[in-house]
Amino acid sequence: MTSTARPHGFSLIEVLVTMVLLAIGLLGLAGLQARSLANSHGSFYRTIAVQQAYNIADRIAANLVGANAGNYDNLTATPPADPGCVASSCSVAQMAQTDHYQWLQATAAVLPGGTGTVSAAIGGSGRIFVVTMMWHEKGMNDQGSASSDTNCPSGTAPNTRCFVTRFTP
Repeated sequence: MTSTARPHGFSLIEVLVTMVLLAIGLLGLAGLQARSLANSHGSFYRTIAVQQAYNIADRIAANLVGANAGNYDNLTATPPADPGCVASSCSVAQMAQTDHYQWLQATAAVLPGGTGTVSAAIGGSGRIFVVTMMWHEKGMNDQGSASSDTNCPSGTAPNTRCFVTRFTP
């Protein structure tokens, strides 16, 4: 009678192949987790930009006399001087300037390199305001280009993300 030897346990080659496959799988999972974190970080900034756009929209709606007088028609990304008045002692023009100042200060505090602009046009239903929020987003262009978001106005600094919305108060 002949005896055939049956292998017992795993060979060293099988163990090494299993370890390599497991390591590749874990590296892929770690890369997926890192990409997920980067995307959620970008989503966080977009949410803040939307909130800041609503912030200035609410300020404009609260000062309709100033809005109709054109005091919000061309708010630039450069903060104006703070008039230092409170709502009860401000003229409508001073209130618009205060809103502009406070809005840009808050935007700079919550978004990296954050700023914004407001422009207005007269439409069929009255003034239509265009709010543009801009901020720097790290790792925005993974392909190596230094361009900005397509929503950004021309001449915007590289690696800038923009959110644009329109509203009528």
